[in-house]
Amino acid sequence: METRVLTAHVPVDLAIKVDEVADRIERSRGWIIKQALAAWVDQEDLRHRLTLEALEDVDAARVVAHADVQDWAASLAATERKPLPTPRRKR
Repeated sequence: METRVLTAHVPVDLAIKVDEVADRIERSRGWIIKQALAAWVDQEDLRHRLTLEALEDVDAARVVAHADVQDWAASLAATERKPLPTPRRKR
């Protein structure tokens, strides 16, 4: 596999923690950084995909009113919970 070197300045405290984890699990610092970066990129890709899907829902008027969500959330602490709000068309 072809690789590239990436350089980043990180706070000393974070670098120390990375070294501690590397020692604890008997892996190299580079391995730890590669795993963390891959996980972050995957998470960011998912966040971006979900944002695009949410914007499609807004464009298609598949939205739940904020007040409906607030009423539902407030009912979670009550004895009788309200049903989960459903999307309703914009007027």
